[in-house]
Amino acid sequence: MDIKEIQNLIKFVAKSGASEVKLEMEDIKITIKTGSEKTETTIVQAAPMATMQQMAAPVAPAAAPEAAPVAPAAASNDEDKYITVKSPIIGTFYRKPSPDKANFVEVGSEINVGDTVCVIEAMKLFNEIESEISGKIVKVLVDDSSPVEFDQPLFLIDPS
Repeated sequence: MDIKEIQNLIKFVAKSGASEVKLEMEDIKITIKTGSEKTETTIVQAAPMATMQQMAAPVAPAAAPEAAPVAPAAASNDEDKYITVKSPIIGTFYRKPSPDKANFVEVGSEINVGDTVCVIEAMKLFNEIESEISGKIVKVLVDDSSPVEFDQPLFLIDPS
């Protein structure tokens, strides 16, 4: 990652309204914290990591710990056969094109490649998120009108 890419990332985070973004790649770790008056960026060269991860502090309060599933191991085994649709951008997740319209998809909806599954608003632009696979919506993982982060799971799809 070169300096121009880092500068563009800092500008994007500052405009998005996120308070903190952490980006970990194979050989670099970046933390960007924004406040009312300053933006702080920390860049650390690290040993190679197995996967790229990005996490940001949620804008909305996190769910209570007791909301976690009782048997997480069993849930993860069931979800292994499903494909996860993830957010390609930071923004606000909407399940319908406008407040007076129906949701793009519901649990049980059959979708095809190219079907719009949701809209994510980022910096006053509404970005239609299209499915890259065909299948059946098994679960909606995000509440309507809630903030989402880059690479955050949005839907589970059964491709069979």
